[in-house]
Amino acid sequence: MNYWGETLAEGYIVLAEERTDVRYGHPPTERPIEEYIHLGVVVLDKPHGPTSHQVSAWVKEILSVKRAGHSGTLDPHTTGVLPVAIENATRALKYITERPKEYIALMKLHGDVPLKRLEVLAREFTGEIYQMPPLRSAVKRQLRTRRVHYIKILEAEGREVLLRVKCDPGTYIRTLIHDMGEVLGVGANMVELRRISSGPFREENLVTLQDLKDAVVFWREEGIEEELRRVIRPFEDIFRGMGEVYVKDSAVDALAHGSDLYFPGVVKLSGGIRKGDVVVVKTLKGEAVCVGTSEENASSYSRGRSGVAVRIEKVFMPPGVYPKGWGGGKEES
Repeated sequence: MNYWGETLAEGYIVLAEERTDVRYGHPPTERPIEEYIHLGVVVLDKPHGPTSHQVSAWVKEILSVKRAGHSGTLDPHTTGVLPVAIENATRALKYITERPKEYIALMKLHGDVPLKRLEVLAREFTGEIYQMPPLRSAVKRQLRTRRVHYIKILEAEGREVLLRVKCDPGTYIRTLIHDMGEVLGVGANMVELRRISSGPFREENLVTLQDLKDAVVFWREEGIEEELRRVIRPFEDIFRGMGEVYVKDSAVDALAHGSDLYFPGVVKLSGGIRKGDVVVVKTLKGEAVCVGTSEENASSYSRGRSGVAVRIEKVFMPPGVYPKGWGGGKEES
């Protein structure tokens, strides 16, 4: 199944002219602050030292919430992009963890290797590779395959090589570098590692734990929300890059109750959606209602068509936010 791509760049297919009722729901950035926090994600610049679990625990403590969960564990010595979802937003974490990651890694060779040989090796390790998780990993140690999208040599000085790696989730960069050293015949180890992207989130707009702490203080002591709204993002940002299907207000409550989405409920959709793609279903205000699998290519969605458009996988919006539609389910949802 495809979770990402360039569907948004291809524009939208509009099936109906519809307006949304301002009495129900909120655009994600305009939610009341408590609701905004409980449906938020903090994209942290994880510092060197603490575990990902400890960082999530600090977020929970700073915000005084019951739940906070991270996406994609980074070991204590690794820095960089660590999305931490808050309260109800934790239910959407899988839509980050199942998407590619990108790293900058410093490799230390144990012998001299010509640059040309390194460039050839980078190509050899691109594509499907076999990996055995390290002894201290959190998963069962058995041989498995992972896809490396690319390995770029950014800089090489003596026996130190700076790499940029994009790979599938669950790829161990330390193991990758060790295996590269074995193939070279000289050995190699990883000296430093930084994650620069995780799914839709990149390092350009990361925040620190101190940023979050300061924002909470401004809000609680001064009643100023702006900084808190800057450091916390709506959980809808998790779905950036996925195909989008927008629905009528009258279809929302049926979806919130777990109904599949039927064609009459669709207002517009991303033009690049293909049959089998995992898509996010949104209200006309941009709220994520649910995620599911498209039953057709975008070009096959049409006015007046009946049947299921999207098979729902996970629902995020609780029932009752929008009124029940007249159709009783299939006609509008």
